[in-house]
Amino acid sequence: MAQSMGEIMNPGSVVRDAEFPDAPDDWTREQAVAAARADAVTLSDDHWDMIKALQDYFARHEKPNVRDLHDALEEAFHGRGGLKYLYGIFPGGPVAQGCRFAGLQAPSGAVDKSFGSVQ
Repeated sequence: MAQSMGEIMNPGSVVRDAEFPDAPDDWTREQAVAAARADAVTLSDDHWDMIKALQDYFARHEKPNVRDLHDALEEAFHGRGGLKYLYGIFPGGPVAQGCRFAGLQAPSGAVDKSFGSVQ
């Protein structure tokens, strides 16, 4: 079944990465690598696991909220150290920075633009 308007209008035009079935239609690994490089982050297998987890979560939840997403990530990555570990590999925040790498719009509350800024 078609997942997006692009697939409805142009069947077969959207080529999905088999390892990232829940990725946004316009997302590519190259975009993730470029975004990570801009943030001085080298993507490891754990980063890719996190990107998949975010894309999967967003595919299953119409309106994700930060608290539920944090809980889901804590559970999914508990064996590696949970959110504490994820903050270590995503210095810009696992949700905010992770969503950017995953091609997703971070839920409201994931980024506090006023924190630490001078206005």
